[in-house]
Amino acid sequence: MATWRQALEVGMTDEEVARLMVVSRSRTEPASRVQRAQMLLAYRENPSFFAVAQRVGVHHQTVQRCIERALAYGPLMALDDRPRPGKEPTITPEAKAWLVSLACDKAKDHGYPHELWTTRLLARHAREHGAAAGHGCLANLVQGTVCKILGQEEVKPHKVRYYLERRDAEFEQKMAEVLCVYREVQVLKKAAAKAKKTPNKSRKPVAIVSYDEKPGIQAIAITSPDLPPVPGTYTTFSRDHEYKRHGTLSLLAGIDLLTGKVHALVKDRHRSREFIEFLKLLNTAYPAGTAIKVILDNHSAHISRETQAWLAAQPAGRFAFTFTPKHGSWLNLIEGFFSKFARSVLRHIRVASKQELKERIMLGIKDVNRYPVIHTWSYKLAEAA
Repeated sequence: MATWRQALEVGMTDEEVARLMVVSRSRTEPASRVQRAQMLLAYRENPSFFAVAQRVGVHHQTVQRCIERALAYGPLMALDDRPRPGKEPTITPEAKAWLVSLACDKAKDHGYPHELWTTRLLARHAREHGAAAGHGCLANLVQGTVCKILGQEEVKPHKVRYYLERRDAEFEQKMAEVLCVYREVQVLKKAAAKAKKTPNKSRKPVAIVSYDEKPGIQAIAITSPDLPPVPGTYTTFSRDHEYKRHGTLSLLAGIDLLTGKVHALVKDRHRSREFIEFLKLLNTAYPAGTAIKVILDNHSAHISRETQAWLAAQPAGRFAFTFTPKHGSWLNLIEGFFSKFARSVLRHIRVASKQELKERIMLGIKDVNRYPVIHTWSYKLAEAA
């Protein structure tokens, strides 16, 4: 004679009940976990497999298995499936290692016109050459499996991450020289603030200019008029994809690190003669007794014979150059100004001619000088000698 099934008592702590409540109401948890949490909470209120099954909408044996797992492993562990043995892997660890080592080579080294591997090409190569390398299990390798194997080893042979090789043996020394100039800027600023209270006329005036060129500024013209935004219909300006090129210009600019004023020229090129023209601009901008210190990079125009000859003709101590190390242009404060100028003035600019572009750039420089910003450098400044 059949006996009545006894109700099973599942002990739950307050923390476990709270966790089950969160899972049962979740919209991001897997449906199986949500359903099992609902079954456990419903069984806690009414310990009947049939009643819980009707409430949750499952078979009573499903509820029974869930409750038995909760008794055996705990309520929270019962939310997940028990691990299964699964199918034996057909791709051996040796074959995976061979595939990963192959991905670390370039595709061109194996006779392909591709520079780097694609996962599809890598799978094809493994299918065709895996058996010869002693890995016949790769005969049916597909692209998705290649992605999984490479993902486990965190190898991405189809991507390139760029780095910058340090090629200047005197990088640290040259960087220290630039930082010392920035330290001098700080000292001069403090001295200028103190001089307002107690003037000192014996101090020789000094101007420190951060200089560089921004070449290749494109003079691009529109082929159709821009369409303005229309409230409620078009949120942005609309522009025809076609455009007309009028050539490029170079912006030669230097920012006074003590006053924030920007000195600038706009030229078709940036050769030695244009650089000398900029130096003449600085020479005119500052009084005769001022020492002009310029921070600049290693462009050939800055050290050419023509430039050196012009500097030799100037009074002693008038100009002093401090060069940034090779691949160290980030040490030059003018780069920050160029970045801001490109994002504000030059962004999306359209002109009818190179002359208009030149005028627009100079108007932008004039606008900057109306409210000059004094740039400062603080990174690694404490390490400067």
